[in-house]
Amino acid sequence: MIDWTGTTATAPSPELLDEVVGALRSPDPVLRDELAFTRLAQWVPLLEPSRRQELGDRLAGWFTAPEIQARTFAPLVLARIVGCGGYDPAWLSAFTQWYPGERDLRGHDERLGWLHAVAHGADLLAAFGRCPRADPAPLLATACSRLLAPTAHVFDAMEDDRLGFALAVVLTRAELTESESLAWLEPIAADFAAAEPGPVPPYASNTMRTLRVLYLLADRGVRPERRHGEAVPLRHAAAVRERVAAVLAVNSPYAG
Repeated sequence: MIDWTGTTATAPSPELLDEVVGALRSPDPVLRDELAFTRLAQWVPLLEPSRRQELGDRLAGWFTAPEIQARTFAPLVLARIVGCGGYDPAWLSAFTQWYPGERDLRGHDERLGWLHAVAHGADLLAAFGRCPRADPAPLLATACSRLLAPTAHVFDAMEDDRLGFALAVVLTRAELTESESLAWLEPIAADFAAAEPGPVPPYASNTMRTLRVLYLLADRGVRPERRHGEAVPLRHAAAVRERVAAVLAVNSPYAG
């Protein structure tokens, strides 16, 4: 039985950690989200690096799990691990294989609670974006692939904000060249240019709204700690802002 009332000032025993990690894939949204995830988020900074590595390895394996809640809560805890300095190329590989291809994009389900694949994946994307050992350019390409993937789901739970934020965080990386900061937008521009007259497909609507968030952050800067700290400028902010505006204008006459 999980002791949810125990102190969080010290790292958990292996047995307790294993039980709580198991609860993270529960279909019960209270057990999974409010209890297991909350407790794991508190524990991750307290774990020894070797234990964080083991936890990260276990969670990276969940990207191919049959349960949607396992696939979408793994990146939330992995983001905490990466934020504490953990990193493994295998985690990044597992994430980049899963994120663009995930088809179940429900934000909230009446029975399962929050699932939020796009938003939770964006949190891990942002964490990798801040990790100096992760190459930022492929992260931008992964986000582009996620945006252009066919879907019937229109973002309805601020997924565009979370993904736009993650893109902005990646684009603060000092080693990005101007070309690298813009290249990931070219497949989107080409897709928009090839659009046929008619209703806007869900993926295109999602992409346009995400790019509008990115334009705002390119203009004002991004706070990697969200509401805390000074705004950090994107590495090539002016060029990103102008290219995003030009891409939006391809099929949005109101964009300029």
